[in-house]
Amino acid sequence: MFERCIGLAWCSGCRIFTGSMVQVPRKRELVDALASLGSGQRERLERSEARLIDFLDRRAQD
Repeated sequence: MFERCIGLAWCSGCRIFTGSMVQVPRKRELVDALASLGSGQRERLERSEARLIDFLDRRAQD
């Protein structure tokens, strides 16, 4: 059995991202890239696609 989720992919070099519906097995645990943030910082990122992608780019470089 699968769950439908929104899958996002981006290229930090060309700054283009895309989203699509993907199927994920129900038993697979998804990692929350924002889990370590406080609620205020998380809400700020969730309100801006540009800030969210910048945050994820910086995290991927670490």
